[in-house]
Amino acid sequence: MNSVAQLMVRNLPEELVKALKQRAAKHNRSAEQEHREILRAALHGPQRRHLADVLASIPNVGNDEDFTRQQTDRRG
Repeated sequence: MNSVAQLMVRNLPEELVKALKQRAAKHNRSAEQEHREILRAALHGPQRRHLADVLASIPNVGNDEDFTRQQTDRRG
């Protein structure tokens, strides 16, 4: 059986509570659910992507010869 803890946050400025409620409404959630989502995102952070997935997502922007550097001085 999973246990579920409770967390009480005291002494929050009213503008912070108002911002939380507005954000919750924007996401169609209760303030309590929004609070859980914010904590989850902050503590778990973004998921790391595999290098192969990152490389595969790079768009094809041309051929290798499109990026050849042209010599502009007399050194040849």
